[in-house]
Amino acid sequence: MTSPVLVEVLRGSLLESEHRGRVAVIDADGNAVLRLGDVARPVFPRSAVKPLQALPLVETGAADRFGFGADELAVASASHAGEPAHVATVERMLGRAGLDAAALACGAHPPGHAASAQALARARREPSALHNNCSGKHAGFLCAACAMGADPAGYTDPAHPVQREVKAALEANAGIALDDRSCAIDGCSVPTWPLPLEKLACGFARFGTGRGLDPRRGEAAARIRAACAARPHLVAGTGRFCTRVMEHFGDRVLVKGGAEGVACGALPEIGLGIAIKCDDGAGRAAEVVMATIISRLLALDDVDRAMLDDLVRPALCNWNGIEVGALRPAGILLQRT
Repeated sequence: MTSPVLVEVLRGSLLESEHRGRVAVIDADGNAVLRLGDVARPVFPRSAVKPLQALPLVETGAADRFGFGADELAVASASHAGEPAHVATVERMLGRAGLDAAALACGAHPPGHAASAQALARARREPSALHNNCSGKHAGFLCAACAMGADPAGYTDPAHPVQREVKAALEANAGIALDDRSCAIDGCSVPTWPLPLEKLACGFARFGTGRGLDPRRGEAAARIRAACAARPHLVAGTGRFCTRVMEHFGDRVLVKGGAEGVACGALPEIGLGIAIKCDDGAGRAAEVVMATIISRLLALDDVDRAMLDDLVRPALCNWNGIEVGALRPAGILLQRT
């Protein structure tokens, strides 16, 4: 099945490019509000699933044992930009468990935040694993291992107790058994399992509402959602899509992007989960799709609409700051069902 065009790219007034993809908007019982494309086809959720991967940090008692609040739970759910606040929060998490950056197995890369990367270079310092956008998630895994009495070493192995807990949390939310034979390795070296896009959306509906989850897991999900709403800057960073949306909407919207054009979200007040996959891996297109779906489904006032308009139809500017075009949702995304 050929995926529909979801996003169009204009240069001037001419259509220059198109992004195809798939979208599922599902409730906690698995009922579909919107299906575009083959949403039964499995995808690797990549970093879009980080809030669900953070569940064992709460469920094992690690968050309470180490005195973690909103900052730590938000950064454990993050693909952060390596800004000073992100790095400091991850360091604090590790320190509470008696660990340091050497325990992180995510690898090092420069901060995604340009000013932070430049400051690091001016100080003649090399980036460390703390600057990796996944370091908060990894710190959460390490702290969960310590709370469980498991050896933190080897925590990225699919057979490690922490990763078995992560897999169980994903299965419970998505309502699907994950086959170990399909397990692959994510960019930060932890296991990743493919699952149908519609199941991923259902998982976020359950995460957003607690419906279909046992009470302990539902309480953990609510705690993580509240942390992301309270500390959206720690989930992504300055000027980034997820931070901008959650800064504006607070606990009305949870959004999380991932690599290769994946994005997921939860709209708790209307009980829906969203999962998006752009076939060409374009994150810019996934953001337009997510903003468009939020604008279609949520009750909005004029301030909300003005905020979303900039994300639904973002301008394209060249290096001189001259506006040269724009992205816009394709007609299929705007049709009322």
